[in-house]
Amino acid sequence: MLRGIDVSSHQSSSYDTDGLSFVFVKATEGRSYVNPRLGAQTGTGREAGLVVGFYHFLWPGHLTAQAEYFVSKAPEKRGDILAVDWETTGDGTRASNAEKDRFLRKVKELRPNHRVILYCNRDFWLNVDTTSYAGDGLWIADYVTAGKPRIKATWRFHQYTDDPLDKNVADFSSRSALKEWAGGA
Repeated sequence: MLRGIDVSSHQSSSYDTDGLSFVFVKATEGRSYVNPRLGAQTGTGREAGLVVGFYHFLWPGHLTAQAEYFVSKAPEKRGDILAVDWETTGDGTRASNAEKDRFLRKVKELRPNHRVILYCNRDFWLNVDTTSYAGDGLWIADYVTAGKPRIKATWRFHQYTDDPLDKNVADFSSRSALKEWAGGA
């Protein structure tokens, strides 16, 4: 298992990269929010040689506009991974299954040479999702032992804690295997 983290504006731009193979950086949310630390957090990951991913917090509605906004703001480098963060919004709403699927497909259409994956928690995967569509891979949040999410589906990334920050593992044999997968979209 490879170790990684995900960061947003709540974390420092100079996070600790020791022992990490990857980082996911929050890029955007909806159609108007951009992480003010996006550039600096991306730079920290790239300088450490990590595989860098970017995620978009999905809101219901305006899927094409959200996808276009996300890809216009997320840095673009070969081997970067793009993810949709599908969960309940601050307003208590959520994108539907069809909207989640449409967003993933639109991002893949806009960035065909990048892996595009789904992030959701175990409850969403087991009780909300009805299509099992995760694009190029599933990033599952389940706060249990690292690498042992309580789902039967194949997953690529597992967020296993948020204390003191979001920590993840990836199901790849080596950093070079992860880089090869990420660059081979």
